[in-house]
Amino acid sequence: MTVIQGILNVLWLIFCGIWMAIAYAIAGIICFILIITIPFGIASFRIAGYVLWPFGRTTVVREDAGAASCVGNVIWLVFAGWWLALAHIATSIPLFVSIIGIPFGWANLKMIPISLMPLGREVVSSDQRFAGW
Repeated sequence: MTVIQGILNVLWLIFCGIWMAIAYAIAGIICFILIITIPFGIASFRIAGYVLWPFGRTTVVREDAGAASCVGNVIWLVFAGWWLALAHIATSIPLFVSIIGIPFGWANLKMIPISLMPLGREVVSSDQRFAGW
């Protein structure tokens, strides 16, 4: 990780990362309590770690993701994905108001697709993004 990525991650953590990670952790805890949704809870905690410290990492589609991931994403979208996406939008609005927060607002909006459909994706280091190619 470069120094710039470290600085960006610390600023991100202060401005919105901690709040979004808490939202994902709450969703994960609810999924674990319901027992049948434990796979969603695991995905939620994985995304919470990504949202907490995103710079220098990205998400990629898993090669072994199949129809179960697709069905799971639809279920996730209905029960948790939409309100987590709304939380990303809500935290990006104050960031866009300030000049210095605009890059963080864009980064927040870029996380909406994974908040809507987290299954079948994995978090990797940015330098590993094209490792399989």
